[in-house]
Amino acid sequence: MYTLYAIPNCDTVKKARTWLADHGVTYQFHDYKKRGIDRATIERWLTQKSWEDLVNRAGATWKKLPDAEKPTDAEGAIALMLDKTSVIRRPLIESNGQIVALGFKADDYATTFAA
Repeated sequence: MYTLYAIPNCDTVKKARTWLADHGVTYQFHDYKKRGIDRATIERWLTQKSWEDLVNRAGATWKKLPDAEKPTDAEGAIALMLDKTSVIRRPLIESNGQIVALGFKADDYATTFAA
């Protein structure tokens, strides 16, 4: 079973969800806005990806942050992701505790979710 971590109104997430539905990939949706995220989950992700990969530095949430609030290390990134879940790159798809996709690219999804 896959878990897709994201926010529902993100255009990239909408594209990913459409792709998954069109290809019969079932998943649970974890809505950051409603459910948040816990430190243990972020720490697990950080064993697989760098904080620079997990933080969406191209998004509006990041761009609106004063420079003084932008993290320079993993601990700062954890605090930011816990406080502002919209800064987490999305969608993030996990299976059995492993990140299988981060962001959305149709070609990558075709490889990752090949039956």
